[in-house]
Amino acid sequence: QVQMVESGGGSVQSGGSLRLSCSASGYRYTYSSYCMGWFRQAPGKEREWVATIDSIGRTGYADSVQGRFTISQDNAKRTLYLQMNSLKPEDTALYSCAANWWYGGIRTFCGSDRSRYNYWGQGTQVTVSS
Repeated sequence: QVQMVESGGGSVQSGGSLRLSCSASGYRYTYSSYCMGWFRQAPGKEREWVATIDSIGRTGYADSVQGRFTISQDNAKRTLYLQMNSLKPEDTALYSCAANWWYGGIRTFCGSDRSRYNYWGQGTQVTVSS
């Protein structure tokens, strides 16, 4: 059973930084391709895509976080990260990691397409005060 567990959320003042982690377990480590991403959902709003990294090293970011957030991973630790700098009150949301693994190659970038992600974590809350 695949499990995705986020950590690292918290409360921070505007301009501050946080580093989110997502530990993944239970998937077949022999899979050759994957995409892993972060999404967020603020109260009363739709879930929105934040960033993605895939198995051929491509990364992508939502315009709202470009230049401030960095997605990375440690394959040995099977952990996905999201470094968030210059945080703004509008970044306040529940942040969830998502992933999918499969055999075979990868062509199109998963990006914001939620249907490309089969596994989701429960989320970690990030609150940014002004």
